[in-house]
Amino acid sequence: MEARYLTDENGKRIGVVLDIEEYERLREIEDEMEDIRRFDKAMFAIESGEDEVIPWEQAIREIREGRVPED
Repeated sequence: MEARYLTDENGKRIGVVLDIEEYERLREIEDEMEDIRRFDKAMFAIESGEDEVIPWEQAIREIREGRVPED
């Protein structure tokens, strides 16, 4: 990764300039990490008994009937 730093009058780094491709790659990684965090949170909720797994057909039926719990 090639980065150029922005500095203040004292030479302290206060920002960074990245190529757009590198920025977009980092954003994709950030999105993937958020997906992993959400998956881990859901798995913990299931394993600890806070949540349950239901069949796909039941989930669709509950959504159509408006019986979806709030987060």
